[in-house]
Amino acid sequence: MAITAKDVQNLREMTGVGMMDCKKALTEAEGNVDKAIEILREKGLAASAKKAGRIAAEGMAYAAVVDGMGVVVEVNAETDFVAKNEKFVDFVKGVAATVAANKPADLDALMACKYAGTDKTVTEQQQEMVLVIGENIKVRRFFFFAENVSVPYIHAGGKIGVLVNLKVEGGIDATEIGKDVAMQIAALNPRFWDKSQVTQDVLDEEKKIMLVQMDNDPKMAGKPEQVKVKIVEGKLNKFYAENCLLQQEFVKDNQFSVEKYIASAAKDLGGTITFVNAVRFEKGEGIEKKVDDFAAEVASMIK
Repeated sequence: MAITAKDVQNLREMTGVGMMDCKKALTEAEGNVDKAIEILREKGLAASAKKAGRIAAEGMAYAAVVDGMGVVVEVNAETDFVAKNEKFVDFVKGVAATVAANKPADLDALMACKYAGTDKTVTEQQQEMVLVIGENIKVRRFFFFAENVSVPYIHAGGKIGVLVNLKVEGGIDATEIGKDVAMQIAALNPRFWDKSQVTQDVLDEEKKIMLVQMDNDPKMAGKPEQVKVKIVEGKLNKFYAENCLLQQEFVKDNQFSVEKYIASAAKDLGGTITFVNAVRFEKGEGIEKKVDDFAAEVASMIK
């Protein structure tokens, strides 16, 4: 019996197993889907499909420079101690290497790429990791910088991964400066990189809040409106200093803003450095974690 691509796709959707393994199982089962599923289960492959629906909000964020390209990825697992598993860490590094080698356009494209150093796709390698680790494993997101100089920083063993991209002139080593900036980003998670990125709607909202605060302050409420507006304009500098990376007070030396620190440190090295962009991944951010109610679970068991 001829095995069609549609047959393989259907089996893949039913089991969550890789295309090649599905094709082999269907061939061995002579096209019988139930038999093919049984074969996959016997091989331990279909077990990964059962784990695929479980919430994976742990794992690690990883940043690195691979063959001159800056890469940051997040790979999730179900429990935090998996991030210390050597095989899991190697898998994450392999995902980063795959991104560097292929420059995929999006996550679907990445998952279809050949995983670094193997003939398997990233999807198939991920499914194999589910079987090896025994938890749901999921490549969640990635980003890369192909130009300029990238400096990676990994905080707390993979809780946060930061990749800073800099334009460097004068042949100087920007590693230490880039790491300092990356650490600032990891610690303070600024909303914007520079005050020029703050949109008018954000500024209007901040001004509105500040004016309301003054109206509610007995010492300020009676002041003329134009005076209040001038005070608000002055307070916006504080907003920039709190929310914009380059205008923030440099954590390691509060005599400088981050922007002035970069310029000063680069000058000391005999060159110039311009901050271009950065990416900050924090593992599990935005993923709703399951909260187990153990009391309810025990109560249900004794009814």
